[in-house]
Amino acid sequence: MRVSEAIAETSENPSNSPLLEVKDLSIAFASRGRVTQAVDRLSLTIQKGEAVGLVGESGSGKSVTNLAILGLLPGDTAQVKAERLHFDGVDLQNLSKKEMRAIRGNEIAMVFQDPMTALNPFMRIESQMAEVLEAHTSMSRSAIQKRCIELLERVGIPEPAKRMRSYPHEFSGGMRQRVLIAMALLAEPRLLIADEPTTALDVTIQKQILDLLRDLVRERGLSMILVTHDLGVVAEAVDRVVVLYGGQVMEEAPTKKLFRNPAHPYTRALLSCLPRLEEKATRLNPIPGSAEVRLIDSVGCAFASRCPKADETCREERPPLERRNPEGQVACWNTGQ
Repeated sequence: MRVSEAIAETSENPSNSPLLEVKDLSIAFASRGRVTQAVDRLSLTIQKGEAVGLVGESGSGKSVTNLAILGLLPGDTAQVKAERLHFDGVDLQNLSKKEMRAIRGNEIAMVFQDPMTALNPFMRIESQMAEVLEAHTSMSRSAIQKRCIELLERVGIPEPAKRMRSYPHEFSGGMRQRVLIAMALLAEPRLLIADEPTTALDVTIQKQILDLLRDLVRERGLSMILVTHDLGVVAEAVDRVVVLYGGQVMEEAPTKKLFRNPAHPYTRALLSCLPRLEEKATRLNPIPGSAEVRLIDSVGCAFASRCPKADETCREERPPLERRNPEGQVACWNTGQ
C-alpha cells in the first residue's frame, strides 16, 4: 500500500480525479517590515500520467509553488495558504512532519536545478542513493545496491556499478543531472517535479535530459511538473503548459495549442523572445521593463506595468482565470483586442 493510501485509507480518490489538485494557493514572505506576495491565488491540477510545464520568468513563482507542495518552505518566514492542496485525495496541509516526510521523496520526488549543490560533495554516489531507499523501504543492502545500479544504467550512466563509487565532482554536469534523476526515481514516485533540470547545460545535453524525462514519464506512467523559464524547453516535453507571472496564472492550454495560438499578451511576449529559423530578424524582441516585486496588498493584473494592452481596468482589477475555449484558460481583460 502506498503511503498516501495508508494516510487516507478511510477515503477513496476517484480514478478520474487529479493526482495533484492545488486551489487558490497563496505564498507570502515577511521581511524587513513588509510582506511580499510570491504566489497569488494560484490554481493547478495534474492528472495521472500527465506532464505539465510551469513556465515564466525568474521570480514568477514556479519553484516556490513546488516547494510549498512539498512542504519545504521555512515556517518562520513563509506564509502558505490554500483552499485545497491535495495529492491523490490526501490533504497535504493536514499532514504531520513525519507523514509529509513519508510522501516527500517517495510519492512525490523532485529533481533540483543545480546538481552540484543538490549532491553532497563529500559522499559517494552509492551512499547518497542508498539513503533514499533506506528512508522509504525495508530493502536489503544487496537489493538496494542492485536497484541503484539499475536506475543509473537506465538514465544513461556508463559502467554504473563502477561509477557508484565515484564522488559528484568526478561527473560532468550532464551526468550529475542524470544521477539526480535516478535518485528521484528510486522509490518509484507517482509525481516527479523537475525544477529547471537543464539549467547550465549545453544544448545537446539539454535535449538528452529532456528526452530522458519524457521517456521515463511514458514508460512508468509518471506525472511530471517541468519547471522552466524557457518556452522552447517545454515544446515537446509536456502535454500542457501553465504560464505564470508575478505569482499568478496568466494562461493555461495544451502545448501545441498554446504555441499555435497564444491568447495572453505575456505568452505572446515570451514566444516573441525565441529565435525562429524561418525569420531573418537581426535582433530578438525583449519584453520591456522588468518584473516587479508584488506586495501583499497589490491589485490588478501582475503583468499590467509591462503589457502593451493594459488599461485602467487592468491596473485596478485582477482578471479572473476563465475558460475561453474548450481546452484552455486565460486571465486577461483584453484578449479580444
